[in-house]
Amino acid sequence: MGYHPSMKILGLVVSACLILAASSSATIAVAGQHEHSQAAATGTPNRIAPIKAHTGPLPALPPVPFTPSRPMAIVQQVYEFAARHPEVLQHVPCYCGCERMGHNGNHDCFVKARTANGTVTEWEPHGIGCAICLDVGRDAMSLFNTGSSVQQIRAAIEKKYASHFPSSTPTPRP
Repeated sequence: MGYHPSMKILGLVVSACLILAASSSATIAVAGQHEHSQAAATGTPNRIAPIKAHTGPLPALPPVPFTPSRPMAIVQQVYEFAARHPEVLQHVPCYCGCERMGHNGNHDCFVKARTANGTVTEWEPHGIGCAICLDVGRDAMSLFNTGSSVQQIRAAIEKKYASHFPSSTPTPRP
């Protein structure tokens, strides 16, 4: 098997990805330790402020250079649920490893930015291509639609996913 110039490019791309992953993991670990130590120092639980829900028409989902991991109808439903029900997904952990990207819960897999009044200003494209994010969000949406409380939804998601995946986002409890 001979050397091909594209192999050098592939090697450089892989190396760059590994360096980026290592540097972002270290940054997140330090940030996580800082947040944890503050909560421990004050003696208060790690809680987050409630996020206001989006009302009105939603912005279009971002174009992505990859195939969505679920049918677009499901992708759109879960993104809309994330926009309109942050009070649920901000308390539901994700299990895809996205905590390395700075995500704190399943909500962060879909919504990147909101205004203070809850209007979504930027979508997180990661969720479009991640089957785990979408499945967790869809399960939470289904449970919500049957009348389950946020505590019940979180317990059901943890029961279903935690034993199958080695890590989850550092999601605060409701």
